[in-house]
Amino acid sequence: MEDEITAFEGEQRWDPAKVGAHWQQELERAQRYFKSWHDRCVKIEKIYLDQQSDQTSAAKRRFPMLWANTAVLQPAVYARVPQPVVERRFKDADPVARIASELVERNLAYAGDEADLDSIMRAVRDDFLLCARGTVWLRYEADFEPLDMGVAPSDTAAGGLTGEIGGPSLEVIADERVCIDYVHWSDFLHSPARRWKDVTWVARRVPMTDEEIEKRFGREAMASGAAQAAASGKGASQAERAENEGKTHVWEIWCKGENYTVWIAEGSPVALEVSEPPLELAHFWPCPRPAYGTVSTSSLIPVPDYVYYQQQCDEIDLLTKPINKLTDQLRLKVFYPSGDGAISPAIEKAMRPENDMVMVPIPEWAAFTDKGGSKAVVTLPIDEVQKVIVACMAARKQLIEDVYQITGISDIVRGDTQASETATAQRIKSQWGSIRIRDRQAELARFARDIIRLAGEIICDQFQPETLMLVSGIKLPTMAQKQQVEMQMQQMQMAAQQTAMRAEQMGQPAQSSPEMAPPELPPQLQQMMGQPTIDEVVQLLRNDSIRGFQIEIETDSTIEPDEDAEKQRRMEFVQMVGGFMQQAGAMAQQSPMLVPVMVETLLFAARGFRAGRQLESMLEQVGGQLSQAASAPKPEPQPSPAEMLKLKTAEVKAGAEQRKAELGVAQAEIEHRAVVEQARGEMAAQALQQIQAQPGYQ
Repeated sequence: MEDEITAFEGEQRWDPAKVGAHWQQELERAQRYFKSWHDRCVKIEKIYLDQQSDQTSAAKRRFPMLWANTAVLQPAVYARVPQPVVERRFKDADPVARIASELVERNLAYAGDEADLDSIMRAVRDDFLLCARGTVWLRYEADFEPLDMGVAPSDTAAGGLTGEIGGPSLEVIADERVCIDYVHWSDFLHSPARRWKDVTWVARRVPMTDEEIEKRFGREAMASGAAQAAASGKGASQAERAENEGKTHVWEIWCKGENYTVWIAEGSPVALEVSEPPLELAHFWPCPRPAYGTVSTSSLIPVPDYVYYQQQCDEIDLLTKPINKLTDQLRLKVFYPSGDGAISPAIEKAMRPENDMVMVPIPEWAAFTDKGGSKAVVTLPIDEVQKVIVACMAARKQLIEDVYQITGISDIVRGDTQASETATAQRIKSQWGSIRIRDRQAELARFARDIIRLAGEIICDQFQPETLMLVSGIKLPTMAQKQQVEMQMQQMQMAAQQTAMRAEQMGQPAQSSPEMAPPELPPQLQQMMGQPTIDEVVQLLRNDSIRGFQIEIETDSTIEPDEDAEKQRRMEFVQMVGGFMQQAGAMAQQSPMLVPVMVETLLFAARGFRAGRQLESMLEQVGGQLSQAASAPKPEPQPSPAEMLKLKTAEVKAGAEQRKAELGVAQAEIEHRAVVEQARGEMAAQALQQIQAQPGYQ
């Protein structure tokens, strides 16, 4: 391939002519590889759709065995649209991963509704049952609009400039979406391989009008002749030719070995476009592995189920034809004498098919009775015809039973049962009767899961933060908003500290006024600061290595749910939670330190129940509150009313004793002061006497 692709510096990297010639050969080789399967599927589809048409004559009537089997299997293998469930791969307490999972899950649910995933899966299911292969194609679309810079547009008439410096105007994404396209079984090709992992390229055929080709690839592609393919309007049937009228079949090819995509019109030697893949997907392909029916380990060419019971269906049709012919012969055929005047017209009038009840007068009654009356009419015996019909119907019934055994459509699937069977026997039959179709159910469930995984990968890699929040309805702050709030908080704290310092300098106690108190955030801002930012969530989604370990994308069951089983699962979950709470309550009162262990045990048990998924976040929240309450200091127990009365009485007595002691202390202090004053007076009198007793005192 390298010698057929020419690289140019500063110009084109690939030569459209050489690439187109190469891929025309590859497409023709793949079509030859699948030709026998393609021809077989065309016949099967014709039998499925056309076997009821033009069956007015008994010789052309057929038994619609293929349609009947397909109608029974359709709701058995797929009955409802898959619901995306995005979870953390590991149940850790990571708020960023939890919010990211919820964002992706809501975006996937919206993408599935917009793409009408249910009708796509039903079309894939029909291809899967009839042709043993069904597939889809995913792509990313975005709508752009000019960026409003808040500046009036310049005069473009003078210079024809659309930007400030003459460049193209800036554009922003106005809307973006994930498109899921159903691909008909005849419009999908891939390289011949034994296993899907060995496939080197995949391709799908898209019918496009000239206007669509010009809009997608430009006028240069139309002028260069690359879009001039084989004559349009071709097809095997009149309806197909009408559908292809005025359209060109264009192949979209994704080559994994060369890491590029090619658009080439069918029958054209020049490629319309050769470019790098528009999406960087983990497994490169924009489509999941097709939903395969019966395939061998030596080839990816599937074998339709109809092949295995086609001979029985042919024998059923062979028996149906004589049954219909003989049934037409089950008519009352009468022989009567002619030329008897009024007697023959009377018999003919009485035996007309439209006469259910008729009274016919016979003028020559005597002549009629003379000839034997009712014995004059002779009927053709039909007993032998009836025996042949019964034998043919018994043989056909046995062939139909053989077909049911081959396809696995048993009486349990069809709803047949016996009145004498017990409820236990019927339940066992319902559990084991559908074993043979479980592989088909699992294959379609796997296919739906791969579709949702691819859509989730595109959403994680391509969607803008605004689209993620708009579609999901989850509002998250940006990193800039959080930083702005933090700066405001810092400024408020600095202002409060400066106010406290000025108050201390003025001799005022700290925080004596409300304006000196530390700032507090409003509840809305507190909630915003507790949430992860959209920047952190987008960074997690963009990182493949981290996202793969923290987010798991699965689908809910795609088959019709068993309501009794769902109720049983919910009852088991409720009983488990109720019994655990009853036992854990008593243990928590005795040993509060075991509450965190009990909470983790409850979450571990709840995550094992499918019904407990919806309550997991609530259980985590309540468990955190219980753990926090258990680790908090235990308040002192409140006394009883009798104890309160005793405490009050003791307090009154203690108060009285205290007041009595205080009075005693005061009285003792007064007495002490009196003694001290008296001693001071006596000492002063003695000193005065001594002074007076000294010689020379006048």
